[in-house]
Amino acid sequence: MFSKNTYIRRRAMLKELVGKGLVVLFGNNDSPANYPANAYAPMRQDSSFLYYFGQHRDGLVGVIDIDNNAEMLLGDDIDIEDIVWMGFVPSVADLAAEVGIEKTAPMAELKKLVETAKKKGQEIHFLPPYRHDTKIHIMNLLNIHPDKQKEAASLVLIKAVVKMRSTKEAQEIEAIEKACDIGYEMHTTAQRLIRPGVTERFIGGQVDGIARSKAQGVSFATIFSQHGEIMHGNPSDALLEAGRLALCDAGCELEDYCSDNTRTMPVSGKFTQKQLEIYSIVEQCHDYVLEVAKPGVKYADVHFAVCRMMTERLKELGLMKGNTEEAVKAGAHAMFLPHGLGHMMGMDVHDMEGLGQIYVGFDEETRPNLEQFGTNCLRMGRRLEEGFVVTDEPGIYFIPHLIDLWRKEGHCKEFLNFDKLETYKDFGGIRIEDDLLITKDGCRFMGTKRIPYHPAELEQFMNEH
Repeated sequence: MFSKNTYIRRRAMLKELVGKGLVVLFGNNDSPANYPANAYAPMRQDSSFLYYFGQHRDGLVGVIDIDNNAEMLLGDDIDIEDIVWMGFVPSVADLAAEVGIEKTAPMAELKKLVETAKKKGQEIHFLPPYRHDTKIHIMNLLNIHPDKQKEAASLVLIKAVVKMRSTKEAQEIEAIEKACDIGYEMHTTAQRLIRPGVTERFIGGQVDGIARSKAQGVSFATIFSQHGEIMHGNPSDALLEAGRLALCDAGCELEDYCSDNTRTMPVSGKFTQKQLEIYSIVEQCHDYVLEVAKPGVKYADVHFAVCRMMTERLKELGLMKGNTEEAVKAGAHAMFLPHGLGHMMGMDVHDMEGLGQIYVGFDEETRPNLEQFGTNCLRMGRRLEEGFVVTDEPGIYFIPHLIDLWRKEGHCKEFLNFDKLETYKDFGGIRIEDDLLITKDGCRFMGTKRIPYHPAELEQFMNEH
């Protein structure tokens, strides 16, 4: 939790940006794993609620009455039954005081507050819900069916929250830096342990253990797999095999802020020539972003510059052919890079994605082409601003089913050498990812230590540990 004044200042700015009406920000409840008393732990609080109200306890709702310049924290105080099982929890009034709110009420009062606001003709602002219990709560309050709540959510509130949370304060940057330092430990742990005969699940478990023992936990489900061509390949019981590549995409949450890094390692401790040829392309694309990303530059332009660079290098290997500009325009590069260059980072690993990616990662001049494979998966295209934190994560993947489909359909056949692609079907995939802070004049990678990724240093690190 930051200082009381942080939350007072944030709520004041939110009032100014939204302008009028009643803002209702829902905190999260416990989420049962398989029955009510066996909940996932620790509870993950809603990020926007945390941003403005700072408290991690379940069962809270924050209300901001802009028209009457009033703020309230609603929730029920726990009783002795809860204390016996969970320990003492401060009263709602005490929690409110910690973030500069004087007024509190039991949760039952929320319905009355909303009804009064509706009678006065006040607009009720809420963010798109993503949990079913919150959707039911909204339905009971506003009589909006869960299927209609995403479109009924307040666009003015969404845009205000995106505007505020996009630009990170100094204290937020410090928190992300700390999370990145734990990320360094997670990834170097994996690099130390990788060797033939060890299971994917064992490596993934050790990576998760670092996050759970030194932070709040993982920022997303750890990806660790020899099938790097599967974007979200979770650890399996498969044994690591000599000569293959292992991809690790993992991060942690610390002080409510996330890290997110990816490394791809040779299981044998040394890249083959074929692996090194592909890896060096991804490495070049990754490092290029550090040179060009800065305030005022559209991240979509950086993405497509990377796509052109990748296409040129793949042509040198005989995997692509034809005019580079035409190939990228046709989306031929998406055979190898079917996702975007990166996404916003912060309190959420895909920061604010639940508010609508079109509002978080884009603006009127950078709307993505939702009709083209690959381009439709861009998460970030808008002009960069000082204080943004984005990921830089180019990759090259050889997806057998995609190769077969495009070959059968003749899709982009003028730009792809399908005969050569056949020889890469067992290759897997490579991704290199770091978190990037946009500074006044450029950008820099976050974290005080760089997770090894240049081929020579990576091989040396793996073989010396």
